[in-house]
Amino acid sequence: MPGLLLGDVFPNFEAETTIGKIKFHDFLGDSWGVLFSHPRDYTPVCTTELGRAAKLSTEFSKRNVKMIALSIDSVEDHLGWSKDIMAYNSEAPGCTFPFPIIADDKRELAVMLGMLDPDERDKDGMPLTARCVFVIGPDKKLKLSILYPATTGRNFDELLRVIDSLQLTAQKRVATPVDWKPGDEVMVLPNIPEDEAAALFPAGVYTKDLPSGKKYLRYTPQP
Repeated sequence: MPGLLLGDVFPNFEAETTIGKIKFHDFLGDSWGVLFSHPRDYTPVCTTELGRAAKLSTEFSKRNVKMIALSIDSVEDHLGWSKDIMAYNSEAPGCTFPFPIIADDKRELAVMLGMLDPDERDKDGMPLTARCVFVIGPDKKLKLSILYPATTGRNFDELLRVIDSLQLTAQKRVATPVDWKPGDEVMVLPNIPEDEAAALFPAGVYTKDLPSGKKYLRYTPQP
């Protein structure tokens, strides 16, 4: 994604949304944020994704994460589409959609944030937005970005897992290994000396023996 790297301050854009005009940093406040883009309203994969995101909205809230979606259609279209999404979720008519959707009908944000998918175009030949995910920390800096093509739906359970890792490793001097889930063992960072690791992790540090003899695979219970 050109121009936006991990650790960069996320642009403080203004946009029209289904809850009115927002300034992004003000919308986030002191929370973490997830901004995820969608190619188009009233499309099948996007509907399933937003349905799943809506179902999991309380899980994101528990983690102090504000969700906001983006699609290249108008606020009016978003509001109508939201009703379809809630019906897809088998929610009762009139249920409130749990997070806002940004209207980017001029594709200004999609261009600024590098969201366009050159291989997927609408009936007029205009490129659609790819399925971008941006996770932003309370310091307004980009903590994670994932980019899927328009044809591949995302896994929002994986997004929650990633946020759990980001929030843990932001507070503790650990890393999370492959397929880690909350409650699993974590890894001690390589730059922490053994004596310091013993003091930092009183639950104990386990080092796996390797043919190289190097002691770099160090595990400890999740702090």
